[in-house]
Parts: sequence; structure tokens; C-alpha cells
Amino acid sequence: MAKEQKKNRAETFVLSGSNGHSGQQWQAGMNNAAQSHSAATNHMSRMARVTSDVRQKCAAYVLALRPWSFSTSLTPVALGGALAYKLEGSVDMVILLVCAVAVLVVHGAGNLVNTYYDFSKGIDHKKSDDRTLVDEILAPQDVVMFGALLYSLGCLCATLLYFLSTLRLEHLALIYFGGLSSSFLYTGGIGLKYVALGDVVILITFGPLAVMFAHAVQVGYLSVLPLVYAIPLALNTEAILHSNNTRDMDSDRQAGIVTLAILIGPTLSYVLYNLLLFVPYVLFCILATRYTISMALPLLTLPMAFTLERQFRGRHYAKIPQKTAKLNLLMGLFYVFGIILAPPGNLPLL
Repeated sequence: MAKEQKKNRAETFVLSGSNGHSGQQWQAGMNNAAQSHSAATNHMSRMARVTSDVRQKCAAYVLALRPWSFSTSLTPVALGGALAYKLEGSVDMVILLVCAVAVLVVHGAGNLVNTYYDFSKGIDHKKSDDRTLVDEILAPQDVVMFGALLYSLGCLCATLLYFLSTLRLEHLALIYFGGLSSSFLYTGGIGLKYVALGDVVILITFGPLAVMFAHAVQVGYLSVLPLVYAIPLALNTEAILHSNNTRDMDSDRQAGIVTLAILIGPTLSYVLYNLLLFVPYVLFCILATRYTISMALPLLTLPMAFTLERQFRGRHYAKIPQKTAKLNLLMGLFYVFGIILAPPGNLPLL
């Protein structure tokens, strides 16, 4: 009997500890650990939700910029830099980078202005290519604030270029603010797009003006040279806009706006698109046969142009603007490489 009592006391000592309360403390500790684990799990879950929301918001902002169209900003800057390289024998990469950022953010801000005013005027709808505001991916005030931020960043880049480049301030301001005003007035203010003048704005801004700007900040003076060499790129860039306006003819007409595509109709729009698409290749053929074979490099993109022509002829407009922008990027890069690889003195005016 005494042995059994000792055994029971030993079991009680093992389970409860020497003071009889350790089991309760152990249980309380387990409860605290479980609560801490639950709190940590909830915190991680909230962090994951916040991270996901931030990613979705950033993706929405990027989508609103229409990044597929950025080739029309970057290739003119690259062309201006290439022309400066052939003239000066070198390129300031810092100036080239700052110039590219300046042109890119002004272009992005212009796209946001276009998104805002097209939505405000009831032009964008559920079947539109740009549904940033229609689908409530972003709020209108978000688009306005983002556009203002990009314009401010562009002005900061222009200020930096003033200190980096030897170009006179009045010339720098004239070109930069001319491009900035064009990007805004395309749909903002008087809305040149809505009175069939948008094509003229795009033809001038995303061609001669951008190439001249990139060239001038490199060499420190204004020249007519970039205006001549910008013609193929400008025509191809206009083909992007014209294909977009041709696709949107019906919705634009219902919204009461006027574009060049509406004025000339589908048949002449097809003719104009072909001219904008293939005249640059004619110019490249002339340069390649009369001056240097390196200018034949852009002809490598000719099969893409014929594919686009067939799609346009069949009135399959859905993705033609994006595909034309891809052609613009590749043709522009080959054009730049052709100029860089050309032997000294083998290109007109160079």
C-alpha cells in the first residue's frame, strides 16, 4: 500500500511538476503560442493582400500608359542619337538616356490625357481598346494625377538637359514645350483629334520634333538634318494612328467627333494606310542603291508590312495598331543600325 502511494505521488510529480502548477503554465504557454501564430498568420495575410493590391494598381497604371505605343517615342530618340554620332563621332549616353525619359514620360502623359478626355466625352465604351476608365480599373482623378506627375517629371528631365547640354535654353524650351503642348492638345483643350487634326499633330510630334530634340541636345544646335531623316519614321508612326482611327470609325462617328479616317472613308483609308506603310521602304531602297547598302536593313521588316496590308484590306482591324507599332519598333531599330553602320560620308548631308 505504501509502495502504491509512492507511485501515485511520483506520477503526480511528473505530470504537475514539483510545485503542482507547471502543467497549467505549460497549457497557458501553448495557448499564447497559438495566439501569436494566429496573429502572425493574419499579419502575413494582410501583407499579402496589400502587396497584391499594390501590384494590381501598378499594373493598372502601366496599362493606362499604353506601353505598346512607346516605340514611337524611343525610336526617334535613338535616330537623333545616331545622327549625332555620325556627325560628332560620339554620343553622350547620359544625355541620350535623360532625353529618352523626357520624351517617354511626355508621351505617356499624353496617352493619359487621351484616356481621360475620350472617357469624359463618352467616346470610350466596353468594346474600346482603352477601357482603363470604362472598366473602372483606375478612377478619373488617378489618371489626372498620374498625368500631372509624368508632365512634372518630363519638365525635370528638360531642366537636367539644360545643364547637361550646350543647346541654348530658348531652343530647348521651344522644342520640349512644343512637344508637351502637342501631347496635351491632341485631346485636351481644343482637342485637335476631334476636329481631324490629330494626324497632323502625330506626324509632326512623333517624328521630326522628337528626332530634332534628341539630335539638338547632343550636338548643341538646331539643324534641318533630323527633319529629313525623320520622314520614314514619321510616316510609319502615322500609320499606327490611322489604323487606330480606321478601326474606331463607327464609334467615333456616333460620338460626334471627326477624324481623317471618317472624312475619307474605308476605301481611301486603306489607300492612305498603304502609302504610310510602304513609302518608307521606297525611301530605304533609294538610300540603299544610291548611297550605302546598310540602309537596306529596314527592308527585313517588309514581310510584316505585307501581312498588315492584307489584314487591313480584309478589314480585320482588331490588333492592327499594336502590330503596326511592333513594325515601327523593328523598322526604326534597323534604320538606326543602318545609319550607324554606314561608312563616313556615304549618307546625304552627313
